[in-house]
Amino acid sequence: MTGQGIVEGGYVQPPVSPPPSPLPRTNPVKAFLRLVMIEHSVFALPFAYIAALTAMYRIDRRVHWLDLLLVTVAMVGARTFAMATNRIIDRHIDAGNPRTAQRELITGVVSLRTAWTGALVALAVFLGAAAALNRLAFVLAPLAVAPLIVYSYAKRFTDFPHAVLGLAQMVAPTGAWIGVTGRWSWEAVVLGAAVGMWIGGFDLIYACQDAEYDRKVGVGSVPARYGIAAALYGARGAHVVTMALFAWYGLLVGAGWLWWAGLLVTAAAFGYEHSLVKPHDLSKVNRAFFTVNGFVGIALFCFALADLVARGLRP
Repeated sequence: MTGQGIVEGGYVQPPVSPPPSPLPRTNPVKAFLRLVMIEHSVFALPFAYIAALTAMYRIDRRVHWLDLLLVTVAMVGARTFAMATNRIIDRHIDAGNPRTAQRELITGVVSLRTAWTGALVALAVFLGAAAALNRLAFVLAPLAVAPLIVYSYAKRFTDFPHAVLGLAQMVAPTGAWIGVTGRWSWEAVVLGAAVGMWIGGFDLIYACQDAEYDRKVGVGSVPARYGIAAALYGARGAHVVTMALFAWYGLLVGAGWLWWAGLLVTAAAFGYEHSLVKPHDLSKVNRAFFTVNGFVGIALFCFALADLVARGLRP
């Protein structure tokens, strides 16, 4: 159907565009990895490493390389599953949005069957890695998967899908700690909460790009419901809380001066990020989202690793 679109699932489904012209054949694996933006694992993976290495430091001050490998596999598997299902579930919304209309699942570079196959393989990899780590990690794995799926539907029933995304992302450090120790850790929960607030905050910034389109089709988000200025203030508040939680985590684990130096660098990066985006100028959102946030994860991990090594962590 063309024209104004139809109502489906609580939002206005965008008009369906004519089928795209046939595209050249491409490697399905490479196309799928582009679809899920595999390189963006850099956002959450460093914090899983911080949790895992801190847990190892507490156990015997040595790096358990097999556990670290399994944590990596589990993290990448979970994130790949989350991204693939998000692209599948949102494909009708993405098709009508000029910003997302060229995604691989919309243009036909990746077929729906390939996307589902990749998602299920990634889920199996995640569950397999969790099982290989320990029993508790495997038993709790479904609880980690649930918010990853709910997030993709959240924009259909709430104006705060960013909070659901934050909840999904806080699983990474918590799960990594459990994967190494087989035990629950409130220190890891605090670190996870910091990561969730961080990612939820920059998702508020990223969502500003789609505020007009989201309002038009009935997709829920803070920028669409309350305006771009409110979303940017919300992001700043989220990142202030993020810094407080990072500091709390440092106190809980007895971090040394290098961790605190890393927090100063992180605070400066947050300040720069928020200076880039204005309510009436979103031209630098991609720099704030991809460049600055990628730097935050890697930089804080490097400081955390240096701190653990300085305090006695050995290979």
